[in-house]
Amino acid sequence: MIFSVLALLATIISMVVKTWKKSLIIQSFNCIFEGIYDILIKAYTGVILSLINLIRTYLFLNNNKFSKNIYNLILVIFELIIVISCVFTWNGYISLLPGVASMARAYCLWKDDMKLIRISGVIVGILYGTYYIFYGSTFMIIGYMLILLTSIYALLKERKK
Repeated sequence: MIFSVLALLATIISMVVKTWKKSLIIQSFNCIFEGIYDILIKAYTGVILSLINLIRTYLFLNNNKFSKNIYNLILVIFELIIVISCVFTWNGYISLLPGVASMARAYCLWKDDMKLIRISGVIVGILYGTYYIFYGSTFMIIGYMLILLTSIYALLKERKK
């Protein structure tokens, strides 16, 4: 349970830091904590997704090492991975919510723009929150509502500047 709490905290902190690079570094810790938690509960699909997200975040952090075309291709590859995942895990329309949230999140992390990262927190909070309401997972509902509220707070605080 401690690693899921650490993952949640890392995500929340990544929404309120000031720079894109710091946000992605903190997001890397989220991937690590989620991966460890998934190993402990034997959720091996989650482990693979955490590893994929860690690789994605690493590549996004090192965007200056790629040409613009290659960097664009990296985003397309990760978006396709999410689409393929949605196809293989289809379980009715409710199962699309995490995929749509993940695609929005990937795009927003890919751009060097903190406002987009915060907007992705709103999208992720709403879509994943709804998904977990459907499945009745109280801890996850609370977690994603915290992400939603933190993201809204950060957007409003940024707007006042």
